[in-house]
Amino acid sequence: MPLPTIVSLQPDAGNAGGGNSGADRQGAGPLTRQLLPWLLPCGLLIGLAMLPLQALSALGFWVQRLWYESLEGLLDPMLPLGVGCGSFTCLALAWGPLARGRGGGLAGVEALQRDPPSPADRDQAVASLGWGAQLARLPLLAISHLAGLAVGIESPAASLGASCLLALRRRLKALQVLPLALTSAVGAGAGLGAAFRSPLLGVTYALEELSAQRGLPLVLPTLLLGGAGTLVTSTLVSSDLGQPARVTEQLTGAPPLLLLPWALLLSLATALLGVLFLKLLLLLTPLLQRLLQRHFLATALCLSLLLALIAQLSGGLSLNDGSLDLGPALAGRSSSPRWAALPRLISPLLAIAAGAPGGLMHDCMSLGALFSAALVHRLPTDQQAMLVAIGATSLFSAVCRTPLFCAVFVFILQGNAQLFPWLLLASGLAAALATAIGTPTAKLP
Repeated sequence: MPLPTIVSLQPDAGNAGGGNSGADRQGAGPLTRQLLPWLLPCGLLIGLAMLPLQALSALGFWVQRLWYESLEGLLDPMLPLGVGCGSFTCLALAWGPLARGRGGGLAGVEALQRDPPSPADRDQAVASLGWGAQLARLPLLAISHLAGLAVGIESPAASLGASCLLALRRRLKALQVLPLALTSAVGAGAGLGAAFRSPLLGVTYALEELSAQRGLPLVLPTLLLGGAGTLVTSTLVSSDLGQPARVTEQLTGAPPLLLLPWALLLSLATALLGVLFLKLLLLLTPLLQRLLQRHFLATALCLSLLLALIAQLSGGLSLNDGSLDLGPALAGRSSSPRWAALPRLISPLLAIAAGAPGGLMHDCMSLGALFSAALVHRLPTDQQAMLVAIGATSLFSAVCRTPLFCAVFVFILQGNAQLFPWLLLASGLAAALATAIGTPTAKLP
């Protein structure tokens, strides 16, 4: 039985990235049996590429734990000094010699999905997904995680996955049956799935956020590549490396119906907080970036001192992407103070708007979880866990406007299958509310 056809393409001029094959220029390319055997080794390579990102993420959480341990005695002055100096160094490199590595790195994938992209846009998009940009981003990621900047590895992992598959496509004729735009989306989805050890997560991300193409031609390669990458990241490293937000205990049980009114109210409140977060981010980003371009030294010093001050006042709660606090909150055992959502709101706004290399997905989930935990702390542990997951999903969906992906992401962190329909409902309501308010989605560089 013949396998499905990939996609019908528009005519494509030029040879962007050295990889445009007959499939790119002449039309549809079949998902042939010659392609399928290459997906497993390519997925294994993508999984290997994710290991440094996971290690850097784990390094940032190790530094944050030093803050938590210092609260038992006298606060080590080297910790806020490290945040300030590290933040300034990261900004100096990101707005100087390593400017190619600034931001999450997914703008190129999105540009390739335009139908059809102009030759200039296509060439620029391919260049932004080249190894030069990835090598520039790697030291920025290392410094940002050492400094505790409030960004995650989601977008860099997806960008790296796209770069890996595009590089392999240039060298392997069998992969050139995949059109350029589809290759970038499949690679990005597979990279995210491998980094977070969930092929399904990568597939839903590619479907809802990344690709202009839908259906089996997108789903099957992403699933196979992400599955092979997950095999690497789940067997070669410890299960929680760089992912402390995953709940290790088994959570089960359907939510009681008496929680439904509270779940709806919490979904509404966290969605509105997500809209506020996004509006502030979209206002702050051009302002800060103009200031960094025109008055770099003064702006970078002020930002670095402010981030260090917030870290000092919050005892480290503002550092990284919030995963150290998200995990206990999703288990219904949050020990964070009720004001913890405030530093979790401010610090990501400053870091992401200034162009720190990373994503905002865990930041959104952490903000929603801590805000919800402060409201439901008197409930039983299992009900706290359920409502915190609903709040995290709603805020995340209000910002990103990808309901299925947001619900799946929170589900894989918490693992309560009986709660999943409630997460889907909350995610859909939050996305609809944010759309009705008229807030644009978080399409940042």
